[in-house]
Amino acid sequence: MSSKTISAIIPVFNSEGSLDLLTKRLCQVLETHSENFEIILVNDGSRDASWQVISRLAEANDRIRGVNLMRNYGQHNALLAGIRMAKYEYIVTLDDDLQHPPEEIPRLLDKLDEGYDVVYGSPEEGKHSLSRNITSQITKLALQHIMEIKVARKVSAFRVFRTVLRKAFENYNASHPSVDVLLTWATTRFSYVEVKYNERQIGKSNYTFFKLLSHALTMATGYSTLPLRFASILGFTFTLFGIFLLAYILIQYFIHGSPVAGFPFLASTIAIFAGVQLFCIGIIGEYLSRMYTRMMDKPTYVIEEIK
Repeated sequence: MSSKTISAIIPVFNSEGSLDLLTKRLCQVLETHSENFEIILVNDGSRDASWQVISRLAEANDRIRGVNLMRNYGQHNALLAGIRMAKYEYIVTLDDDLQHPPEEIPRLLDKLDEGYDVVYGSPEEGKHSLSRNITSQITKLALQHIMEIKVARKVSAFRVFRTVLRKAFENYNASHPSVDVLLTWATTRFSYVEVKYNERQIGKSNYTFFKLLSHALTMATGYSTLPLRFASILGFTFTLFGIFLLAYILIQYFIHGSPVAGFPFLASTIAIFAGVQLFCIGIIGEYLSRMYTRMMDKPTYVIEEIK
């Protein structure tokens, strides 16, 4: 048995059917590989009987703790609530749908012992539709720029890290956290292990194409100035385009004695410039929205009950 003490944190949303099997498998693994452990199940505003199942599991096993949030705040908000409650040396996070095999946790812990602070369990191959995989890659590209680490493309919700890292974001209180970005505030020692994910057998994923796209946009505008820089470059590029276009029109006028003819040309040019302007204004609006939300001092999460 390892001398490690582990806090396993699972954000729960509409997963009443998988919690019994998940906690059973998790306990079997942690009992073998940990001196002491706890399992923290954070109910993120589930609409089914997930909280009733969590309450039953917590009453039957003193190593299982239940946290009931007042409403649905989002996966990373629920994770942050659990991370702040963890009392052991290492934290394991995994999803509630049984796709992350608990039996792979020892491999992640072994990798952590090589001198890393955060280790991800990265899937060997995509298990989702083409559109879902594309948006996942877009999200990971955004993460790669924000996190500025080599393994950003291998990020997943199945991760192990040292609990001491939470000191770097203990005062964080914004409404759109990203646990992976917050971890970079404490360390740059990241790694990953490729693991085989299981097929989802109960329920369906809550992450749709548009939710993942929205998540990528939220991260990009919440933790990076890249979109603003892109808007500036885009504006400068089309300013140059406008100057060259004006020069072309003047040359045509002085050489041929008439301006460039054609309403379609004029209309398409106006549409392009108007579209670029609206796009840049939209990016600025996203940043203003983030500032407005933070000024409201909206809580990251609110705990209703603890078991």
